[in-house]
Amino acid sequence: MAKRQPLPRYTVPSLTPEVGGKVAAILQQRLNAMNDLHLTLKHVHWNVVGPHFISVHEMIDPQVEVIRGYADEIAERIATLGLSPKGTPGAIVEGRTWSDYSIDRADTIAHLGALDVVYQGVIEDHRKAAEDTEESDTVTNDLLVGQLHQIELFHWFIRAHLESASGSLATAGLTTESDAAVAGEEFSDESAGVNGQDSTSASSTS
Repeated sequence: MAKRQPLPRYTVPSLTPEVGGKVAAILQQRLNAMNDLHLTLKHVHWNVVGPHFISVHEMIDPQVEVIRGYADEIAERIATLGLSPKGTPGAIVEGRTWSDYSIDRADTIAHLGALDVVYQGVIEDHRKAAEDTEESDTVTNDLLVGQLHQIELFHWFIRAHLESASGSLATAGLTTESDAAVAGEEFSDESAGVNGQDSTSASSTS
């Protein structure tokens, strides 16, 4: 639940201070999430290792920049509504409803498995915030829906590394980063084994 904030002394035309304050509180939680996500993505960018290092390392940084920009958009909307956006590290820790990212130096696919869970949570909460502002503030709703388009695209980029040729997802049904990281590693090992077997078979028949 979004933390209760003081009412603004003024807000945008056609909204009451009560509605403006409620929308700003919803947005503050999304600001916490975007700030946390871009820091988490940068952490992953620094800590991936393994055969897919360069492709994943370079895939993550554009996501960092876009999500950081979304934090700025949300913060400016809070200010427009008449309240003060809180972007300090302490505000993120105090206001978030999730635990800190738990994976350090690890195989690229393990990190992507964990990020699948992270993105699921972010998207679900962003969609809920969009629904909660649909009737009260169409401008904020439009902002959140627009951001969801790109966030969900980034999630697809992550999941494409975890999907088999048959369409099954290695992390399907998993809800913790650690479990999803293990599933990602196992998927990577199985894929490497299949590829190795294929190359061995090819060389033996040539």
